[in-house]
Amino acid sequence: MIGALGVVFGDIGTSPIYTIQTIFNPSDPHPVPVSTGNVYGIISLIFWSVTIIVTLKYVLLVLRADNHGEGGILAMITLIQNTGKSSGRRTTVILAGLGIFGASLFFGDSMITPAISVLSAVEGVKVIQPGLDAWVVPITAVIIIGLFSVQKHGSGRIGRSFGPIMIVWFTVLAVCGIGGIVDHPSILKALSPTYALGFLTGHFGTAFFALAAVVLAITGAEALYADLGHFGRQPITRAWLFMVFPACILSYLGQGALVLSDPNAYTSPFFLLVPEWGRIPMVVLATMATVIASQAVITGAFSVAHQAVQLGYLPRLRIKYTSTETAGQIYVPWVNWALMIAVLTLVFAFETSAALAFAFGMAVTGTIVINSLLFFYIVRKQWQKPLWMVIVGAAFFLTVELLFLGANLTKFVHGAWLPLLIAVTVFIVLTTWQQGRQLVTAKREREEGALREFIDTLHERPITRVAGTAVFLNRGNTTVPLAMRANVEHNHVLHRNVVILSIETLTVPHVPDDERIIVDDLGYTDDGIIHVTARLGYVENANVPAILEQAAAQSTELTVDPDDTSYFLSAIELKLGDTPGMPRWRKHIFLATTAITADAAEYFHLPREQVVIVGSQITV
Repeated sequence: MIGALGVVFGDIGTSPIYTIQTIFNPSDPHPVPVSTGNVYGIISLIFWSVTIIVTLKYVLLVLRADNHGEGGILAMITLIQNTGKSSGRRTTVILAGLGIFGASLFFGDSMITPAISVLSAVEGVKVIQPGLDAWVVPITAVIIIGLFSVQKHGSGRIGRSFGPIMIVWFTVLAVCGIGGIVDHPSILKALSPTYALGFLTGHFGTAFFALAAVVLAITGAEALYADLGHFGRQPITRAWLFMVFPACILSYLGQGALVLSDPNAYTSPFFLLVPEWGRIPMVVLATMATVIASQAVITGAFSVAHQAVQLGYLPRLRIKYTSTETAGQIYVPWVNWALMIAVLTLVFAFETSAALAFAFGMAVTGTIVINSLLFFYIVRKQWQKPLWMVIVGAAFFLTVELLFLGANLTKFVHGAWLPLLIAVTVFIVLTTWQQGRQLVTAKREREEGALREFIDTLHERPITRVAGTAVFLNRGNTTVPLAMRANVEHNHVLHRNVVILSIETLTVPHVPDDERIIVDDLGYTDDGIIHVTARLGYVENANVPAILEQAAAQSTELTVDPDDTSYFLSAIELKLGDTPGMPRWRKHIFLATTAITADAAEYFHLPREQVVIVGSQITV
């Protein structure tokens, strides 16, 4: 529970800092006037939105839709693909595409969360000393640069302190909220759904536009599901029900009570709720909490990028494993620095948390709606629940969520366009890479030729064998590695031990050790040439030397001496051509994306001094 508090709930746990002030912000294109009725209606809407979407949907339902213990929207995609035979290819492809778009929205969320969270915390200095207004953006920028600069060291060491800090944070939220409620206890009436429904039906125009800011109270809900594999369902559920949910609701109630007592407090109700003597410590604590929230979403972006690589939606990226105990603690340099530049751009462009709020809400509502569509499809197809139950459940949740989505769409020109633009851009890159990779693979297979026929020719025309072991990485077991063919045809030699290694990424997060390695003698048991298929989960590390050790234990033909092993890689140079199958503009994107491909030797953990690279060219 403590670990979950430190990672899972950082985003949703810092929402009370900026939600209420955003709703009543007079610079909003559709402002909500401060009045007694509106305050009761807004607080009631927040309470029931959090209850329905976070507690009922995510905590009680969606957390049960795990893929071998892993959660997140990519886990849902693999669950849907596993039901593809009974669902029809077209339906599976459409839903998988929706899931990839949802993952693309998450990258937008990863850019916006650090910007709005840290900005909102640092803005607390304006409450203490209004003259410090001009320092908010520079201080925020320094914190963000520092945050991204330490990512390379990993979160393992400082992660142990996240939980206790967040316990202090949620305790302070609850205590300050209770203080506000004591001063104006009538705010507790807002817990009744009649105030939310009355506000929606009686003042629909105001309430509908207010939903675009109310949704900020549920930002981070997707993290409960995405981090399922790190902590498990029970710890996340308990932490939410017994600490996070009560603390956040008490804070919202306390802020509502403060605004009822002092209508001018809407400018910064979160910090004004704190006694004057405690505001400086509160700004420090809030900044620490928002850094933790940012850390969580950055780590999430690393995980999504890693899974996208393994599932074939991104090229190999350089990945650093920052913990010897937890495989999920990774650092992806390219993603890290790209996120930092994007976050700093948002901070300097928008300058205030209120200006960023509409962009934030669009990213959240889009992801939540896609999550519901995928979830209820799984409920019907995989869980085999009655159709009437699926329709009723989907109609209930989607009605609420589509209201939020519609409200955020009204803010399109005021910032909601940003996460959609980011998502569309990322979606095009992901799907273009997948399609381009398929084209290149098809051309490679035609140029490589059949593996079995090639092995037969080696026996018909014996070739000189030299000492040592040669490892050729290949995409499958049907074609000849280009590097192996070049070595035989040009050098006329072959090592005494030859391993053709294919790494197959499955749609499960982890593969048991006894199911990981498949050894094929390729029809001959005495020629020292074998094919090894390494089956890995999509969150696992492709460590080739370790794979060879496992393969050697299963094969009588293979004896591996790590110091006498050479690793042959095929370096493919891609050229733009007229190959059918993909528009020319997407080919340009595909070729540009290859520039971020990580060095294969580093990605597969190969000893660089034992790597031989053989080049070839393919036109797409």
